[in-house]
Amino acid sequence: MAKLYFKYGAMGSSKTAQALITKFNYEERGMRVWLIKPSVDDRYGAGMIESRVGLKAPADNIAPSSDIRALFARRGGADVVIADEAQFFTPEQIEAFRGIVDELGVPVLCFGLRTDFLTHTFPGSKRLLELADSITEIKTICECGSKATVNARLSPDGKIVTEGEQVFIGGNDSYMAMCHACWKRKIKEQANGIE
Repeated sequence: MAKLYFKYGAMGSSKTAQALITKFNYEERGMRVWLIKPSVDDRYGAGMIESRVGLKAPADNIAPSSDIRALFARRGGADVVIADEAQFFTPEQIEAFRGIVDELGVPVLCFGLRTDFLTHTFPGSKRLLELADSITEIKTICECGSKATVNARLSPDGKIVTEGEQVFIGGNDSYMAMCHACWKRKIKEQANGIE
């Protein structure tokens, strides 16, 4: 039976690498994969998903206004849908993924962040948490060795950013996975002028 999967983790937890490995596994068995990403994720250019470990593959860009079901039908379907950076899909698009699972019997695997740099849930992630059949955390660690749960946004001079727009596309130069305790401590140290 097909399911809607949400595999989430903090920055640097190898979500994209796992998405690309999953794609390889399906294709190795002769299955058709629809690999997609939201158009807002332009780090590696339009039409490309790339992981920090060097794995990459072409993918369809999906605009926030795109009708997922119509795009899926237009491409002739697939045996599985793999969506990277799923936090950036709209709640309506997440509901369309649910429809692909329920009505067409096609599994949809979504990989992404649960929360932003201020620990607030992304709208797409919130809807996935509400609708997914399977929710799995992909774990990574803080520099202290504890489990990282916060996607700390960094300024160009390495300070933790505590205000701004929810969406800011960046990699290791802009984000660091931290445990909640280290994140709070570093914000407090910055406020007190301790570096």
